[in-house]
Parts: sequence; structure tokens; C-alpha cells
Amino acid sequence: MAKEVMVMTNRLSEVRIGDVQPLSVLAPDGTVANADEMPKLSNEQLRELMRRMVFTRVWDQRAVSLSRQGRLGFYAPVSGQEASMIGSQFALDKEDWICPGYRDMPQLVWHGVPLYKTFLYSRGHQEGGRIPEGVNALLPQIIIGAQIVQAPGVAMGLKRRGKKNVVIAYTGDGGSSQGDFYEGMNFAGAFRLPCIFVVQNNGYAITTPRSKQTLAETIAQKAVAAGIRGVLVDGMDVLAVYKAVSEARELALKGMPTLIESVTYRFGPHSMSGDDPTKYRTKEETGEWELRDPLVRFRIYLKSKGLWSDEEEAKTVEEAKAYVNEQIKKAEETEKMTIPALIDTMFEKTPPHLEEQKAMFSAKGDR
Repeated sequence: MAKEVMVMTNRLSEVRIGDVQPLSVLAPDGTVANADEMPKLSNEQLRELMRRMVFTRVWDQRAVSLSRQGRLGFYAPVSGQEASMIGSQFALDKEDWICPGYRDMPQLVWHGVPLYKTFLYSRGHQEGGRIPEGVNALLPQIIIGAQIVQAPGVAMGLKRRGKKNVVIAYTGDGGSSQGDFYEGMNFAGAFRLPCIFVVQNNGYAITTPRSKQTLAETIAQKAVAAGIRGVLVDGMDVLAVYKAVSEARELALKGMPTLIESVTYRFGPHSMSGDDPTKYRTKEETGEWELRDPLVRFRIYLKSKGLWSDEEEAKTVEEAKAYVNEQIKKAEETEKMTIPALIDTMFEKTPPHLEEQKAMFSAKGDR
């Protein structure tokens, strides 16, 4: 079982949180650290997890480059967090719902959103916000923590319709400091909704370290106040993340929501919009986390089982590069937005004052 946050007391009137160790399956060196927690995955599923993480790392590196070229708008890098993102999404059913934040593009893509749409989202294009039919996900939330209150609403709908599916919402450690965070968890617990809340704790809310955000020893223990289950997991271990979310999904369907704190690290900046992580992180700190790189760890494990090779990885890298090039081309060939067209999409019947503005912008040729 995953390592759960437990309530401990020295006196009957005093609530304390006991010592909690993060759930882990693989050690940083790729060896099995906890065989009892090994999830039941086929060899093909293990290879697919690795393929997706490698693919995502390549795509992220390319997106960073595109941002520096001015070909993307707002972009939040994901390198370092692949195990947390890919492992959690891999544990979902196709019909489950995702309520993402702005960094959670990998989960959306592997759930069915075309990559070019995430590029359009980054560029501020309206088409980037149109989730395709059949993909159960909301638009990436830019308001910090707001997706935590959206998720119980979606889950309430699923429960009332008798659907056997769950909703997973993602935020960061900064999002856990928002009022929406507790409200969403409390609502989900009170109505026993099929919700999973994942806090991807990468150590920093932009530049603010977690130690300055809360006195709580873990974010996972905040589940206790809402009366729901709390789990701490090594977010650099894709097998541990998969195991934690799989268990949480089973319990969510039985009416017990779970808060999962996935302890991870972003190797790059918070975003490509001017953030310089060297201003608030040391080289030593980053170096220590790079030794726990989720791709390196999982690669060593798979190679030891004869399930992965340098040739297979090279092939995946080339496939990823080709696909990213194809998708950015598609995004750049999408018809550009115009102000009149944007106004047209706001109302079923455009108000007179906006019709006037449309005419003005059209006459000026403003796009």
C-alpha cells in the first residue's frame, strides 16, 4: 500500500502528524528499493512508460527552443517532472477526466489532445482552448489552484450520472497555499466524490521555496483537515507514481478522495517568460536532483530487465523530433486570430456596441 498520512497524538486533545516516508519503488540508481510496492505492469506497458517519458523530454526541449525563437508564447517547461506527469496519467482510464494547470500539457497530450493544440494554447490562440470531442479534459487553468474547485464539480456530475470514472486535478506546491485548494478537497470529501488531487511539489512556487509557504512538514498531510486520504510519493519514480494513482483511483470510485503529494523537481525555469532559476536555486541543489533524473532511473531499471536499449531510445528521440516539427508547423499554419472573429465567438448574438467595434477594427484592418 502507498504510504499514507496518519494522525498521531501525544495527548487525546492534541492532533499531530506522524513520520511519513514517500512511497518509492525504484532507488535513484535504478535498483528495486521496495519490491512489495511494484505495480503489476506488463513488459509492453513498462516500455510504453519509458517511450512516453523520452518523447516528452524531447518535446519539452524543442518547446523551450521554440520559445526562445519567439515561436511560442507562454510556456512552462516540464523536464524533471516526467515521472510525476506520465506515471499519473498512465494510471487513468480513457473516460476519466483531467483538470490541469498550465504546466500539465503532457497529461493532456497523452490523454488525447493533439500536440499542435498545446502550441496554439501557448500562442494565445482561441483554437488552443478547444478540447477535441471525446477527450475528457478541461482547458488548462491559468489561475493558480482554481482547478482544485473545478474537479469536484466535474466529479459530482459523474457521480450523479452513475459513471464509474474519476477526476484528477493537478496543481503545484504554490497552488496548495490557495484557499481554493482546501475548499475543493473539503467539498470532495463531504460529498464522497471520485476525485484525485495531485500536488506536484517541485520545491518552488515560481521563486518562493516550499519552506516559506507553509510550516507543514508535508503537503500531503493537509488531507487530514479535509477528512480525505493523503499520500506522499517519490515523484521522480514513475512506478511509484503509477502505483499511488492506481490505488487512489480504486478508492475514489468507492467514495474516498485522495490527495497525492508528488515530490519532484523542475530542471528548468518556472516558465520561459523571464524566469531565471539561478537567482533562487544553487547549482549544488540542482545537481543533487539531477542525480534522481526520472528518465535515468527508469532507463537503468528497464535495461537490467532487457526491456530497453540505446537503439530503441534513439528511435524514440527521432520520432519525437519529427512529430514536434510536424505539429509546430500545423500550429503555425492555423489561420491567425482576428479581433472581429474573436468578438464573434463571445456571444450568440453580438451586442450593438461590439458590432461597432467589429466594424471599426475591420475598417482599420486590425488583426
